[in-house]
Amino acid sequence: MGLGFGILFGFLLHKGGATQYNVIVGQLLLTDFTVLKIMLSAVATGMIGIYFMKSLGWIELSLKSGSVGMNVIGALIFGVGFAVLGYCPGTIAGAIGNGYLDAMTGGLVGILFGTWIFALMYPKLKDGLLKMGDFGDITLPRLLKVNDWVVVVPVVALIVLLLFWIESAGF
Repeated sequence: MGLGFGILFGFLLHKGGATQYNVIVGQLLLTDFTVLKIMLSAVATGMIGIYFMKSLGWIELSLKSGSVGMNVIGALIFGVGFAVLGYCPGTIAGAIGNGYLDAMTGGLVGILFGTWIFALMYPKLKDGLLKMGDFGDITLPRLLKVNDWVVVVPVVALIVLLLFWIESAGF
């Protein structure tokens, strides 16, 4: 199933234009909002799907603890790779599927090299920088002590409104 969903994901990224370098750079330059529309649609769809399956008892969420340090390190690694190559990990996979050489060489090599460096540094980072600002496995519904849907429905509604506004504004 994972391979099938991966192929479908790559196909949809390609059809949406998110595997094209110009579209990615356009998003970074705030001139093309295709990637933002795809990501917001995925967040809304994912929220509804995950919480629907959770409410039916089909799945149980296994939350991982987070921290400011983890977010900063992750954002730096992601941001540098994104800025240098113009792809994120998902769009690199889609671009490789399209046969784009820059994604195959720079993207795949960058992912493997970055993963290797992080794995080497992890023992030194795990109890220091990655634990800084630890906020645990909290979620908004837990923080607010409300049912999941009290958060999901308004967030999805806001995303839908934002998508309509982006589209009507011509972005």
